[in-house]
Amino acid sequence: MTRATSRPEIAAGTPAALLGGCDPDDLPDGLVIADGDGRVVCFNTAAARITRTPRAQAIGAPLERALPLQDLKGRRWWALTDPYGGLAIRGGQPERNLLLPGSREVLVAARYVRDRPLGPVERVVVTLRGTEARRRTERSHAELIATVAHELRSPLTSVKGFTATLLAKWERFTDDQKRLMLQTVDADAGRITRLIAELLDISRIDSGRLEVRRQPVDLAAAVGRHIQAHLSCGEPPDRFVARVRRPLPELWADPDKIDQVLGNLLENAVRHGEGTVTIEVAPADAGAGGEGDQEKGTAVTVSDEGPGIPEESMARVFTRFWRGSKRGGTGLGLYIVKGIVEAHGGTITVGRAPSGGAQFRFTLPVGTPAGLL
Repeated sequence: MTRATSRPEIAAGTPAALLGGCDPDDLPDGLVIADGDGRVVCFNTAAARITRTPRAQAIGAPLERALPLQDLKGRRWWALTDPYGGLAIRGGQPERNLLLPGSREVLVAARYVRDRPLGPVERVVVTLRGTEARRRTERSHAELIATVAHELRSPLTSVKGFTATLLAKWERFTDDQKRLMLQTVDADAGRITRLIAELLDISRIDSGRLEVRRQPVDLAAAVGRHIQAHLSCGEPPDRFVARVRRPLPELWADPDKIDQVLGNLLENAVRHGEGTVTIEVAPADAGAGGEGDQEKGTAVTVSDEGPGIPEESMARVFTRFWRGSKRGGTGLGLYIVKGIVEAHGGTITVGRAPSGGAQFRFTLPVGTPAGLL
């Protein structure tokens, strides 16, 4: 059955070419078009849903009546903007928050179409979008601020308390007591520094401004350093197994950020996993079977023998605030890890290890940066 090319909601005389051959009801956003007389000639399904106005009631009505918009101060929007009688050099209105009856927020943008420069407005094209996506983003930002504030409060309270106590009663404490309090202050200050660094990383990842300063990186040596750091903190030597399959291709990456990725993955395996933590470093094909160094990569797999991650949670592991257990943390680490790996052009996945625990695997492409060739 052939679909009709004309629709009742598009008045006769409105060229089909204006819609690019697209059915207005196929658009995800609300679309409203008014003719040169200010009468609505197009009012698609999304517009009817967003405004809660029946299409039949809107078609043929004045634009101001079909879309009774107000700004956030309660002023009538069309009276303020005056699309038909305003300056002839105006091309429309950028997207902004406006109010529908009942104080319902909607995102509105408008385009004024003229047949010739400085000529009269022949059509006003309006797009409408709900504010749900923006509200989700705002809630995410608010949650981030609340999480950071909560995580900062405890170490700052400790730092303030110990420093105030030492300043007020320095002579009353022994050298060992002073050393213990100063060590606590130092540890809490380090925690604050790491949290601020995480916050800056998230800001750069979200804005696409995470910088990668590439230089040769020995991944096997980096893994060894992280294991040694955990052993120095009291972990038993048999807690870790490192396997390196050589020869490894030369890797150019940001060593500080790769250390951040390795540190986070090993810390998660130690804190949330159980048994032996296995780290494997091996060459891997990162491309689709092409040839040359640009198609190859180095893969690092970190697995443990704990309970693992439930299948239903794996899709959320790399999102903000995901926590695998109730053992503390901001829930931001794996989100940052994913951002760093992807900034290098790599990929990271999560699955179940052969032992049943969690398994994280990230692959970094290799090859000398173009500027050094």
